[in-house]
Amino acid sequence: MPKKTPAADLATPSDLGGKNARGVAEVLNAILADSFALYLKTKNFHWHVSGPHFRDYHLLLDEQATQILGTTDQIAERVRKIGHTTLRSIGHISKLQSIKDNDAEFVSARDMLTELREDNLALVKQLREAKEIVDEAKDNATSGILDEWTDLAEQRAWFLFEAAREG
Repeated sequence: MPKKTPAADLATPSDLGGKNARGVAEVLNAILADSFALYLKTKNFHWHVSGPHFRDYHLLLDEQATQILGTTDQIAERVRKIGHTTLRSIGHISKLQSIKDNDAEFVSARDMLTELREDNLALVKQLREAKEIVDEAKDNATSGILDEWTDLAEQRAWFLFEAAREG
C-alpha cells in the first residue's frame, strides 16, 4: 500500500475538475487575503478614529469589521470543500493581498471612510471577476455565495460613502 502524503490527507473529494478547482481556489485565496487585509485596516481605523462623529464612526467600523471577518471562514471553507488548501499565515496573506495596508500614525476620519469605501469597491470588482471564473468552472455553490459577499461589500461602500459626506 502506497504511503499517504499530508497533501493527500487534505485533498477533499470534489467533482470540479483539477484545473477548474485550482482556478477557483486561487481566486478565493486572493479574496480571502484581501478580506483579512480589509478586516485589519477597518479595525485599525475603528481603534484610531477621532473627531466629532467618533461614536457613529467607531460603531460603524466595528460593525463592518465584524461582517468582513464573518466572511473569512466561509471563503476558506469553500476552498477546502473543493479539495484545495488555503492561507496559513500573515506572510501568506501579504503575498496575495492587493488591498494596501495603512500604517500612518494619523488618518482623518473622512480619509478613513473614503479609503475604506475605495477598498470595499475594489473588493466588489474582485468578487465580480471571481464570479466569471467560478461560473466557468460550474461551481454553483461558490457562485451563489459570491453574490452575497458582493452585496455585503457594496452595502459597506454605500454606508462609508454616506458617512463621509457628512464628516
